Amino acid sequence: MKQNTPLLGAAALVAVVLGTMVVQWLAQHLLLVAAFLIVGAGAGAAVLRSRARARQRELDARTARLRHIGPFLAMTPKAFEHALADLCRRDGCTKVKVVGGAGDLAADVLATTPAGQRILIQAKRYGPRTFVGSQDVQKVNGTYRDVHHCDLAAVVTTSSFTKAAAAFCAQVGIRAVDQRALALWADGRGGAPWV
Repeated sequence: MKQNTPLLGAAALVAVVLGTMVVQWLAQHLLLVAAFLIVGAGAGAAVLRSRARARQRELDARTARLRHIGPFLAMTPKAFEHALADLCRRDGCTKVKVVGGAGDLAADVLATTPAGQRILIQAKRYGPRTFVGSQDVQKVNGTYRDVHHCDLAAVVTTSSFTKAAAAFCAQVGIRAVDQRALALWADGRGGAPWV
């Protein structure tokens, strides 16, 4: 145990000497260190801005293809969910997640609107002769608040709603976005489902 004491003392002395040298060098070259930090921060910010611009360009390119209803009708149901998520992002939503799939409990897209409200979107990529029924919107009504903790709900379809489904949506405050409203939202002439 006593044999290690001189080694520990020497190591401590070396650490103190090195520490003192580093502090002296930093003090003598403070402007140089500050310049490196500023340049590094600027470069880092430029890289982050570049990545954000690239992500925005990708989103703009994806949503530009959605200016009319045709592309939606050609999509698979999963691609339709992702397209709706892209429209949400384009229109300022954050925390956008595609959650659709087996056991999704009537939620395909979850997002936070620009006003800070959580919205659930149920996507119904149907052909022109298949309508969203009242049972579909009742499922959304039964889960969007208590299960998914959302403030708003919308059912978005490439088709339209039965009279009973549209009446139920109006009664409980679920936004019913049919083919026409979807086309207007996609091309920027109509409001998003949370507006």
